[in-house]
Amino acid sequence: MPDLSFSRPVRGPYPSHWLAITLVLGSLSPVFGQVVEPYRSQRVGDAAFERSRDPLGDEATNPDPVDNAGGDFGVSLSPNRSDPREALYAELDEDYALIDRLAGLVKRVAKLVKPSVIHIEARKVEKTRGRSEAFDEAGAGVVVEIAGESWVLTNRHVILGAEPSEIVLRTSEGVKLRPSRVISDESTDVAVLKIDRSVPLAKIGRSGEIEIGDFVMAIGSPFGLSHSVTFGILSARGRRDLTLGNERIELQDFFQTDAAINPGNSGGPLLNLRGEVIAINTAIASNGGGSEGIGFAIPIDMAMRVADELVHFGKLRRGYLGVTLDPEFTSAESLRLTGAAYGALVKEVRPGSPAQQARIRRGDVILEFDGATVENDDHLVTRVGLAPIDREVPIVIHRDGQRYRASLQIEPLKK
Repeated sequence: MPDLSFSRPVRGPYPSHWLAITLVLGSLSPVFGQVVEPYRSQRVGDAAFERSRDPLGDEATNPDPVDNAGGDFGVSLSPNRSDPREALYAELDEDYALIDRLAGLVKRVAKLVKPSVIHIEARKVEKTRGRSEAFDEAGAGVVVEIAGESWVLTNRHVILGAEPSEIVLRTSEGVKLRPSRVISDESTDVAVLKIDRSVPLAKIGRSGEIEIGDFVMAIGSPFGLSHSVTFGILSARGRRDLTLGNERIELQDFFQTDAAINPGNSGGPLLNLRGEVIAINTAIASNGGGSEGIGFAIPIDMAMRVADELVHFGKLRRGYLGVTLDPEFTSAESLRLTGAAYGALVKEVRPGSPAQQARIRRGDVILEFDGATVENDDHLVTRVGLAPIDREVPIVIHRDGQRYRASLQIEPLKK
């Protein structure tokens, strides 16, 4: 498996053999000037579609013989129902009607959600070797309601390095806004920007309900081209332990999608076909810095949990369990030990921690946490980090061939 590392887009070439996971920021200097020839579509059944151009074989290059019993030469305007190709065209018409309905749905979702998507431009300053370099980067965000107020939900790396006064927000109608407050969290790469103007709110979905193979749409600002729409499916869930270069994103639980995500899509919404936000587009895996069909997005349940903490407390109050887990513990070992191909093995329990108070021991395998199956150690770290503070959380552990239920109270992580 290739090494997954992080690098900034549009800043130098990538070696062809190196797969980089890239936070999808976009330069504000897209490459223009290419002349694009318009695509001229042709309806199935148009008269301009000649049989002489039929790719089925040489026989199709000759026109069908015409009955000239009446002495007139011509072609009947009535379709030949016995022609198998005409039957195929009829079937295509029926199938196209279904595809056309799907295309109409995609158009309606895009029209509905675009007004809630915000184009973000950030003027940043980067200091290297005592020298300062200013540059512009673009991203996106989506307007959500938190505590009765309008906030733009986006990625932290979209606005990292920019002062609030150097951040410009633009609506789909071109209205220019400035954030009155900016709050972010390093451990999840989530940020919120408060706006004091009425902008249509996005509808929030439930990321736990989406399944692999479901259709999704992405809206963002690839290469600075604001409010661009792409389409694809959800390719995978639970992508964790991704190395993202200098950006330390500790709590990971990414969706993977093949909807085209490019530099500049960061912070924009990933939608289901109900027009609901189900994730926030964040990164791509790419050899060349552009879309190669592997994009990553933060599930909206996770993003909104963090955003709510940022608005109410000014920071994410991370949960603390008080255990050290074994990163080498595999699903095969868990299956042999517990009979289940999942779980996280406890290597150490810290004195006075919530784990010790719940009588968790070294060698226990934690199988469930707060009603969810624990897939591995990274999954448990994320679940604990986002768990509500000072609330009783049920757990299931495996010990000495038996399963036990317990509960514990999550405490805030003390740095």
